[in-house]
Amino acid sequence: MRVSVVLCTHTLDRYDDFTEAAESVQSQTYDDVELVLVSDGSDAVFEQFRTDFGEDDDVTLVRLTENQGLLKARNAGAEAASGEVVAFLDDDAIAAPDWIERLVRGYEEKNALAVGGKMVPQWVAGKPDYLPEEFYWLVGVTHRGFGPDGDRDAVGEVRNTFGSNISFRRDVFLELAGFDTEIGGRQGDANLQGGETELCARLRQKHGQSVWYNPRAEVAHKVFEYRTDPKWLLDRAFWQGYSKRAMEVLIGESSDEESDFLGALFGEYTPDRIAELLKDPSVEKGVQLLMLFVLTAVVGTGYLYGMTKYR
Repeated sequence: MRVSVVLCTHTLDRYDDFTEAAESVQSQTYDDVELVLVSDGSDAVFEQFRTDFGEDDDVTLVRLTENQGLLKARNAGAEAASGEVVAFLDDDAIAAPDWIERLVRGYEEKNALAVGGKMVPQWVAGKPDYLPEEFYWLVGVTHRGFGPDGDRDAVGEVRNTFGSNISFRRDVFLELAGFDTEIGGRQGDANLQGGETELCARLRQKHGQSVWYNPRAEVAHKVFEYRTDPKWLLDRAFWQGYSKRAMEVLIGESSDEESDFLGALFGEYTPDRIAELLKDPSVEKGVQLLMLFVLTAVVGTGYLYGMTKYR
């Protein structure tokens, strides 16, 4: 089973990180891998691709003449790919050596249509002691409470995984017309997110399957310093709440996992944190508990704001 990994970028600003992502794909324990590199509207990036990867038979280069955004770039990469499976990786992520091998097992053993894995953090500027694991999703990392029955280390079906660690049978992906490229620009709404959520909802509606989740198929996401700034996190939380409301309206069934997460957050995780704080007090535990409430409130505010536009 040939697997094509689509990796997109649009600038040379973080090309070293992009190269590290590409090399992690080329260093996989699985043999039959095609690396599809998409330059999203940058001639300079495409020329660098040709210099660095142009002579590799297992690399396909794609150039978009104009910057069209990540979802369109990923769709273009999938169309150019030759694999039976198309997987997606971000340009600031690093795949574990056995990532593809573990994804493939989901197709071979479960006859899955889509397979994804766990995102783990690579703290570039150090781990922030104020960010609770329940909100790691704000920085693109698999959070506490994700996964089958809320267990991020359990194998099973989930609605969707992060877009930097997800794969599809290519024929199914193309049949579904790939990612909805209007997600980020629907009604001129640049803050709307959730491309993989929307696609996986259509997958379930048409084929009755969700994403098979294997937590051992790991991808490390680089969390740069700006993403750990409290102001950035609060802004991110607001627009994530806004997007969750939009996805709820546009997709209809997308709110189940959020409802389950909120139930666990207030019914299990918050009481656990309070008990642990009382048992063994520390500033870090106190701040994380406070941030749990603050971030929940900000996400909720974004959700309520979204209700004024998406009814």
